[in-house]
Amino acid sequence: MNKPANRFSIKPTSLAVLAGLAMQALPIMAQEQGDDAEAIEEVVATGTRLKGTATAVMEERKNQAFVADIMGAEQISRTGDSDAAAALRRVTGLTLVDGKFIYVRGLGERYSSTQLNGAAVPSPDPTRNVIPLDLFPSAIIESLSVQKAYSPSMPASFGGGNVDIRLKTIPSDFIFSVTGNLGSSTDNFDDAYAYDGGGQDWRGEDDGTRAAPAAITSRWESKNFLDNLPQGEAVALLKDMNRNYDPKLESVDPDYGFNLSVGNSFDYDEDWRFGFLASSGYTSETDVTEEYIGEQPLRNGDTIRMVRYFDEVDTTEKSVKWSTMLNVGVDYNRQHRIDYSVIVLNDTRDQIQEKVGNTANITLNDNQRVREYEIQYEERSLYTNQIRGTHTFPELGFLGFDWKYSLGRSARQAPGNMEARFLLDDENLDGIYDKETESALSNSTTAGRYTFQTLHDRVENYMYNFNLPYTLDNWEMEFKVGGNFLTKTRTAENRRLDINTRAFADTSLLSGYEFADILSDNVLDTATLSNIPILRDTTVAGDDYAAAQKIDAYYFEADLFYNNTWRISGGVRYEDFRQAVVPFDPRSNQFDLPANADRSQLAFVEDNFYPAIALTYFMQEDMQLRFNYGETVVRPDLREVSSSTYIDPLTEFPIGGTPGIRTTAIKNYDIRWEWYREAGNNVSVGLFYKDMADPIESVQSPAQDGPPLVRIANAESGELYGMEVEFLQGLGFIDEGIWDNLFVSGNVTVSGSQIQLDRQHIVEQTGVSASVTNLQRRLTGHSEYVVNLQLGYDSDNGEHSGSLVYNVFGDRILIPGIDGFDDSYEQPFHSLDMVYKYYPDFNTTITLRVQNILGEDRELEFEDTLLRSETRGTDFRLSYQYDF
Repeated sequence: MNKPANRFSIKPTSLAVLAGLAMQALPIMAQEQGDDAEAIEEVVATGTRLKGTATAVMEERKNQAFVADIMGAEQISRTGDSDAAAALRRVTGLTLVDGKFIYVRGLGERYSSTQLNGAAVPSPDPTRNVIPLDLFPSAIIESLSVQKAYSPSMPASFGGGNVDIRLKTIPSDFIFSVTGNLGSSTDNFDDAYAYDGGGQDWRGEDDGTRAAPAAITSRWESKNFLDNLPQGEAVALLKDMNRNYDPKLESVDPDYGFNLSVGNSFDYDEDWRFGFLASSGYTSETDVTEEYIGEQPLRNGDTIRMVRYFDEVDTTEKSVKWSTMLNVGVDYNRQHRIDYSVIVLNDTRDQIQEKVGNTANITLNDNQRVREYEIQYEERSLYTNQIRGTHTFPELGFLGFDWKYSLGRSARQAPGNMEARFLLDDENLDGIYDKETESALSNSTTAGRYTFQTLHDRVENYMYNFNLPYTLDNWEMEFKVGGNFLTKTRTAENRRLDINTRAFADTSLLSGYEFADILSDNVLDTATLSNIPILRDTTVAGDDYAAAQKIDAYYFEADLFYNNTWRISGGVRYEDFRQAVVPFDPRSNQFDLPANADRSQLAFVEDNFYPAIALTYFMQEDMQLRFNYGETVVRPDLREVSSSTYIDPLTEFPIGGTPGIRTTAIKNYDIRWEWYREAGNNVSVGLFYKDMADPIESVQSPAQDGPPLVRIANAESGELYGMEVEFLQGLGFIDEGIWDNLFVSGNVTVSGSQIQLDRQHIVEQTGVSASVTNLQRRLTGHSEYVVNLQLGYDSDNGEHSGSLVYNVFGDRILIPGIDGFDDSYEQPFHSLDMVYKYYPDFNTTITLRVQNILGEDRELEFEDTLLRSETRGTDFRLSYQYDF
């Protein structure tokens, strides 16, 4: 129900301090009230830190009309997770994919939506609408809310759920906090591959070292591409390019970072209150792994072998993240409040990968191996401005009005990625393929490849909501009406240049192991070159595109309490959705469409009503039973409605959209029983079912040479069903002593899914052959079980706390099978982490975090055949925090 707006929220820690002061004041009050009362010399209030915040978030979850799970900042701190993506995998039914994307109840990233403080934000992902959640550091997060049951005030594009990242708010009192951390990994103790980058890499910013030279960019800008250049001109342009990317072994620097926060609130007169919170953080981390990559299987009877594979893969990934957040706010008479926030996030990934393997043409039988190295560098940034207002009018029956305006921009800059290919020839037949003495640059049209990519995304979102409480006899009611309006625009460009070494008349000049030496200025000036241009511009049609999306939505929602026993909530949402995607031919700047294609395929328009209802029965004061039903939709992503084929910058797979792709309609059912007990102990059991019409899936067409063509198509039908159990329980009931200091919490999700595909319908829809192996299978990304467990400890004197945290997910399909090969499953990953905190005084916190204690590897398999593997070391981090 509507309540007068509070002043700036009091954090759970502050509540604990206030409670302790109040308890200490009780003896004095008792002594003043009675002459015969005995004085109490000392009162000690104890309670676990997690339970304090768990009680706060449980209370919020309990009061939600629609099924939701909420994770508070202290809970995130207890598990030691560094960003929103890692923290969310602890939430019931959620799994993490690629360290960035959250699957809710086994539904892929397209089936979940993300908001920041309740507003839409842009995505720096080059091919998807979804937001990589590793962008958001945990240091700026107040809580994470995952709403799993649809309500009319939420976006209708709602499949598995909606994730709302709620940033830290203005404190009630002065805070000044400084945190520093230092860490490493067991995989980082030896030397690792590196390369010469730019002078500003420590800032997460390229200084121009990787960028395309001005002579080339000016040609691209004038649509004068590098096709069939005279050899002299091609050589001159190549000499301007950075060729110094060769790997070299170096020691690995430790991970380090810091965070600084300061905030306060001020009273002015009796009615006004002002406040602010500023936070800034920086981290630099290195991740070293050993991998295996299988790319092209071949079946021979009952055996399967990889025709193309890399069995010696060494990867070094450096990441630099920095964040800045500023919140300012004003409150008048506890009835009117306005807040303004600005958030700036930057995440730079710099990866070098050294690979040795074989192909169908380069085999061990011929005493040859192929060596490749690849540089992937990208800067992702997010800038968001938000202003929010909350108003209560007591003179109008406590009418409430709140509004929000958010303007966000994101960008992805990949100023110069590079890959090179070498041939290793075991000339002395000693079985050792020496990278230095038995190496030559590949004599091919793609001996080297440079890519330059940019993306800009802009999202403007404004919304309003009126709510009016009303009481009649045994009924307490609240009615809401509101609107939500979103405008999104995106532009993207991708340029490619290949080095064609077949231009060399004397192939002996290609001998060597360093790209920069083989193609040095001196070699290029003196070598005899044929008429074949040494530079090839391989930018393709569809690499550039512009997209726009507009949603106008209105909703009505009612929340009705009857006799404190029943709660009925529900309403309907109307959305008018419009989307247009325009792929361009970079050379002509014209639409990239087949000659017979209708331009109308570039637009996707629909409007509809989306109802929802929630029924809650209060069985006891601390126990309730919920039932939720809602109708939602999942729409095609930006590039999936156009027939243009493009290269996914992340996977390098060619992807073709499908005109006429249909929206997925979903009917969502949820039942959950919840029991909120004393001291924060709680347990809940939920059942869910989703009935999907026309699920959107990725299918593959058989490869002719290279990776298969991925197309977007509709399955015939799909369903998802399962059960979730969540609990938190102190262990003091077992016995006194140490048991009073221990608690266990966790969640278990067991579920099943199934989709039905029709091969002929897919062929008719996509226009290409679809060699799908399994026409009936699980949803892509769905795990049949997810388990999270935590054992926590808090000492009596409050100086020590610890958590042992376990997470595992069941195997899940990541690559659907084609050509008779079964689907490829990511294997279960058992994660065991430990977090210990020491509080030597009231102001200081020392934290030791150990992650992946079991040292598990990530593996992807099909038919008991290894397709991919990646080592994951045990990480250590020590941090020191001081609150002034």
